Amino acid sequence: MGLSGTALLARIFLGESDKIRGRPAYAAIVEEARQRGIRGATVLRGIMGYGAGSRIHSAAILRLSEDLPIVIELVDEEARIRDFLPWLEDALGGGLVTLERVEVIRYTSGN
Repeated sequence: MGLSGTALLARIFLGESDKIRGRPAYAAIVEEARQRGIRGATVLRGIMGYGAGSRIHSAAILRLSEDLPIVIELVDEEARIRDFLPWLEDALGGGLVTLERVEVIRYTSGN
């Protein structure tokens, strides 16, 4: 299944300790996205950040955090991403979700 031209990128910002039904939220989101056929998902673990509560989360040695920032990026056609948003809204307890249009230059399997 190819993807080219204009697509939508969803970025989901949350904490490493966030849960969805007792599971790490990032894992639940990526697995749900895959089940729904969303073409690409990546989880990025940040070394420092803060959100709506303005509490800094850091991987600094003197301040080891068990709640580092997590960013999940999902890329697909706009309709698929928008169809995923209601599930995401129901599942997330907190966090930030952003959308932006992107141009897909290349989308192929490495195999």
